[in-house]
Amino acid sequence: MDVGESDRLYFRQLLSGRDYAAGDPMAAQMRNFAYLIGDRETGEAVVVDPAYAAGDLLDTLEADGMRLSGVLVTHHHPDHVGGKMMGFELKGLAELLDRVSVPVHVNTHEAQWVSRVTEIPMTDLTAHDHGDRVSVGAVDIELLHTPGHTPGSQCFLVDGRLVAGDTLFLEGCGRTDFPGGDSDEMFRSLQQLAALPGDPTVFPGHWYSADPSAALSEVKRSNYVFSAANLDRWRMLMGG
Repeated sequence: MDVGESDRLYFRQLLSGRDYAAGDPMAAQMRNFAYLIGDRETGEAVVVDPAYAAGDLLDTLEADGMRLSGVLVTHHHPDHVGGKMMGFELKGLAELLDRVSVPVHVNTHEAQWVSRVTEIPMTDLTAHDHGDRVSVGAVDIELLHTPGHTPGSQCFLVDGRLVAGDTLFLEGCGRTDFPGGDSDEMFRSLQQLAALPGDPTVFPGHWYSADPSAALSEVKRSNYVFSAANLDRWRMLMGG
Protein backbone atom coordinates (compact mmCIF):
# COMPACT_ATOMS: atom_id res chain seq x y z
CA MET A 1 0.00 0.00 0.00
CA ASP A 2 1.30 3.44 -0.92
CA VAL A 3 2.03 5.82 1.93
CA GLY A 4 0.29 9.21 1.62
CA GLU A 5 2.33 12.40 1.66
CA SER A 6 0.93 13.45 5.04
CA ASP A 7 1.99 10.11 6.54
CA ARG A 8 5.50 10.23 5.15
CA LEU A 9 6.08 13.94 5.75
CA TYR A 10 8.80 14.67 8.29
CA PHE A 11 8.28 18.16 9.74
CA ARG A 12 9.86 19.67 12.85
CA GLN A 13 9.72 23.22 14.21
CA LEU A 14 12.75 24.00 16.40
CA LEU A 15 13.25 27.06 18.61
CA SER A 16 16.65 28.75 18.92
CA GLY A 17 18.07 28.89 22.42
CA ARG A 18 15.97 25.89 23.44
CA ASP A 19 15.92 23.14 20.81
CA TYR A 20 19.21 24.19 19.25
CA ALA A 21 21.93 26.63 20.30
CA ALA A 22 20.84 26.00 23.89
CA GLY A 23 22.57 28.38 26.26
CA ASP A 24 23.29 30.96 23.55
CA PRO A 25 21.83 34.24 24.90
CA MET A 26 21.50 35.79 21.42
CA ALA A 27 19.67 32.74 20.11
CA ALA A 28 17.35 32.75 23.11
CA GLN A 29 16.66 36.46 22.77
CA MET A 30 15.91 36.34 19.04
CA ARG A 31 13.56 33.33 19.31
CA ASN A 32 14.12 32.12 15.76
CA PHE A 33 12.42 29.05 14.40
CA ALA A 34 14.31 26.65 12.16
CA TYR A 35 12.51 23.86 10.35
CA LEU A 36 13.34 20.34 9.26
CA ILE A 37 11.25 19.04 6.35
CA GLY A 38 11.63 15.67 4.71
CA ASP A 39 10.35 12.34 3.46
CA ARG A 40 10.35 9.66 6.15
CA GLU A 41 10.32 6.90 3.54
CA THR A 42 13.41 8.01 1.62
CA GLY A 43 15.13 9.61 4.63
CA GLU A 44 15.89 12.84 2.76
CA ALA A 45 15.36 16.20 4.49
CA VAL A 46 16.08 19.90 4.14
CA VAL A 47 16.68 22.48 6.83
CA VAL A 48 15.09 25.92 6.71
CA ASP A 49 17.21 28.83 7.99
CA PRO A 50 20.14 27.21 9.83
CA ALA A 51 21.79 29.77 12.13
CA TYR A 52 23.52 30.03 15.52
CA ALA A 53 24.34 26.32 15.80
CA ALA A 54 23.69 24.67 12.47
CA GLY A 55 25.49 21.57 13.67
CA ASP A 56 22.83 21.08 16.35
CA LEU A 57 20.15 21.08 13.66
CA LEU A 58 22.07 18.54 11.63
CA ASP A 59 22.55 16.38 14.74
CA THR A 60 18.80 16.47 15.43
CA LEU A 61 18.00 15.49 11.87
CA GLU A 62 20.49 12.62 11.91
CA ALA A 63 19.23 11.41 15.30
CA ASP A 64 15.81 11.12 13.67
CA GLY A 65 17.29 8.83 11.04
CA MET A 66 17.25 11.46 8.30
CA ARG A 67 20.00 12.77 6.03
CA LEU A 68 20.39 16.33 4.81
CA SER A 69 19.80 16.88 1.09
CA GLY A 70 19.51 20.67 0.98
CA VAL A 71 18.95 24.02 2.66
CA LEU A 72 16.02 26.39 2.14
CA VAL A 73 16.68 30.06 2.90
CA THR A 74 13.82 32.45 3.63
CA HIS A 75 16.08 35.54 3.52
CA HIS A 76 19.61 36.74 4.14
CA HIS A 77 19.57 38.15 7.68
CA PRO A 78 22.23 36.54 9.91
CA ASP A 79 19.73 35.27 12.49
CA HIS A 80 18.44 33.03 9.69
CA VAL A 81 21.62 32.06 7.81
CA GLY A 82 24.52 33.32 9.91
CA GLY A 83 27.16 35.74 8.67
CA LYS A 84 28.02 39.38 9.15
CA MET A 85 25.60 42.29 9.12
CA MET A 86 25.01 45.52 11.03
CA GLY A 87 27.96 45.07 13.35
CA PHE A 88 27.48 41.51 14.52
CA GLU A 89 28.43 38.05 13.30
CA LEU A 90 26.67 34.73 13.77
CA LYS A 91 27.52 31.19 12.80
CA GLY A 92 25.18 29.36 10.47
CA LEU A 93 25.03 28.29 6.87
CA ALA A 94 28.78 28.45 6.14
CA GLU A 95 29.54 26.16 9.07
CA LEU A 96 26.84 23.73 7.94
CA LEU A 97 28.35 23.55 4.45
CA ASP A 98 31.75 22.85 5.97
CA ARG A 99 30.24 19.67 7.42
CA VAL A 100 28.08 18.56 4.48
CA SER A 101 27.90 19.81 0.89
CA VAL A 102 24.29 20.27 -0.21
CA PRO A 103 22.37 22.67 -2.48
CA VAL A 104 21.30 25.97 -0.92
CA HIS A 105 17.98 27.15 -2.34
CA VAL A 106 17.47 30.92 -2.39
CA ASN A 107 15.24 33.30 -4.29
CA THR A 108 16.95 34.79 -7.31
CA HIS A 109 16.47 38.31 -5.88
CA GLU A 110 18.15 37.28 -2.62
CA ALA A 111 21.18 35.40 -3.93
CA GLN A 112 23.59 38.35 -3.89
CA TRP A 113 22.44 39.36 -0.42
CA VAL A 114 22.93 35.83 0.95
CA SER A 115 26.36 35.61 -0.67
CA ARG A 116 27.43 38.98 0.70
CA VAL A 117 26.32 38.27 4.28
CA THR A 118 27.53 34.66 4.52
CA GLU A 119 30.57 34.98 2.21
CA ILE A 120 29.35 31.86 0.38
CA PRO A 121 30.11 32.16 -3.37
CA MET A 122 27.16 32.80 -5.67
CA THR A 123 28.14 29.64 -7.55
CA ASP A 124 27.31 27.60 -4.42
CA LEU A 125 23.73 28.95 -4.29
CA THR A 126 20.77 27.63 -6.30
CA ALA A 127 18.53 30.54 -7.32
CA HIS A 128 14.78 30.09 -7.79
CA ASP A 129 11.83 32.05 -9.11
CA HIS A 130 8.35 32.34 -7.63
CA GLY A 131 6.42 29.09 -7.99
CA ASP A 132 9.45 26.83 -8.32
CA ARG A 133 9.33 23.54 -6.45
CA VAL A 134 11.98 21.65 -4.52
CA SER A 135 11.37 17.93 -4.12
CA VAL A 136 12.56 16.08 -1.03
CA GLY A 137 11.86 12.47 -1.83
CA ALA A 138 8.17 12.47 -2.70
CA VAL A 139 7.50 15.66 -0.72
CA ASP A 140 7.11 18.76 -2.89
CA ILE A 141 7.85 22.19 -1.43
CA GLU A 142 6.53 25.20 -3.35
CA LEU A 143 8.64 28.38 -3.17
CA LEU A 144 6.69 31.64 -2.93
CA HIS A 145 8.50 34.93 -3.57
CA THR A 146 7.26 37.37 -0.90
CA PRO A 147 9.34 40.56 -1.04
CA GLY A 148 8.96 43.31 1.52
CA HIS A 149 11.11 42.35 4.48
CA THR A 150 13.94 41.83 1.98
CA PRO A 151 13.96 41.84 -1.85
CA GLY A 152 14.08 38.07 -2.16
CA SER A 153 12.21 36.89 0.91
CA GLN A 154 10.43 33.63 0.23
CA CYS A 155 7.94 31.38 1.99
CA PHE A 156 7.55 27.63 1.61
CA LEU A 157 4.27 25.79 1.11
CA VAL A 158 4.30 22.08 1.91
CA ASP A 159 1.40 19.74 2.61
CA GLY A 160 -0.93 22.28 4.25
CA ARG A 161 1.85 24.15 6.02
CA LEU A 162 3.14 27.64 5.23
CA VAL A 163 6.68 28.26 6.49
CA ALA A 164 6.50 32.04 6.41
CA GLY A 165 9.96 33.25 7.46
CA ASP A 166 9.87 36.92 8.43
CA THR A 167 7.17 37.81 5.93
CA LEU A 168 4.26 36.90 8.19
CA PHE A 169 4.14 36.32 11.93
CA LEU A 170 1.03 35.28 13.83
CA GLU A 171 1.04 38.83 15.17
CA GLY A 172 2.45 41.44 12.82
CA CYS A 173 4.85 41.03 9.92
CA GLY A 174 8.52 41.52 9.19
CA ARG A 175 10.09 44.97 9.42
CA THR A 176 10.57 46.89 6.20
CA ASP A 177 13.05 49.51 7.43
CA PHE A 178 16.16 47.35 7.01
CA PRO A 179 18.27 47.60 3.83
CA GLY A 180 16.25 46.20 0.93
CA GLY A 181 12.93 46.46 2.77
CA ASP A 182 9.87 47.82 0.98
CA SER A 183 6.56 48.47 2.76
CA ASP A 184 4.45 48.53 -0.42
CA GLU A 185 5.94 45.19 -1.48
CA MET A 186 5.15 43.78 1.94
CA PHE A 187 1.49 44.71 1.51
CA ARG A 188 1.35 42.91 -1.83
CA SER A 189 3.09 39.85 -0.42
CA LEU A 190 0.70 39.65 2.52
CA GLN A 191 -2.26 39.89 0.15
CA GLN A 192 -0.75 37.07 -1.89
CA LEU A 193 -0.48 34.89 1.22
CA ALA A 194 -4.00 35.82 2.33
CA ALA A 195 -5.33 34.43 -0.94
CA LEU A 196 -3.72 31.01 -0.57
CA PRO A 197 -6.27 28.19 -0.86
CA GLY A 198 -6.87 25.46 1.68
CA ASP A 199 -6.23 27.38 4.92
CA PRO A 200 -2.63 26.26 5.54
CA THR A 201 -1.11 26.39 9.01
CA VAL A 202 1.29 29.33 9.38
CA PHE A 203 4.71 28.52 10.82
CA PRO A 204 6.60 31.82 11.31
CA GLY A 205 10.31 32.62 11.41
CA HIS A 206 10.17 33.84 15.03
CA TRP A 207 8.07 33.02 18.08
CA TYR A 208 6.57 36.46 18.69
CA SER A 209 3.10 35.29 19.77
CA ALA A 210 1.40 33.07 22.32
CA ASP A 211 1.20 30.13 19.93
CA PRO A 212 4.00 28.84 17.70
CA SER A 213 1.66 28.27 14.75
CA ALA A 214 -1.93 28.91 13.70
CA ALA A 215 -4.30 28.43 10.78
CA LEU A 216 -4.03 31.16 8.14
CA SER A 217 -7.74 31.90 8.58
CA GLU A 218 -7.14 32.68 12.26
CA VAL A 219 -4.10 34.81 11.46
CA LYS A 220 -6.12 36.76 8.90
CA ARG A 221 -8.85 37.30 11.50
CA SER A 222 -6.62 38.40 14.36
CA ASN A 223 -3.48 39.94 12.82
CA TYR A 224 -3.72 43.71 12.32
CA VAL A 225 -1.63 43.56 9.13
CA PHE A 226 -4.67 42.17 7.33
CA SER A 227 -6.93 45.03 8.43
CA ALA A 228 -5.89 47.28 5.53
CA ALA A 229 -8.09 46.67 2.51
CA ASN A 230 -5.90 48.55 0.04
CA LEU A 231 -2.46 50.07 -0.35
CA ASP A 232 -3.52 53.56 0.75
CA ARG A 233 -4.95 52.19 3.99
CA TRP A 234 -1.84 50.10 4.46
CA ARG A 235 0.36 53.17 4.18
CA MET A 236 -1.77 54.93 6.80
CA LEU A 237 -1.64 51.86 9.05
CA MET A 238 2.14 51.57 8.77
CA GLY A 239 2.77 55.30 9.06
CA GLY A 240 3.96 55.69 5.51
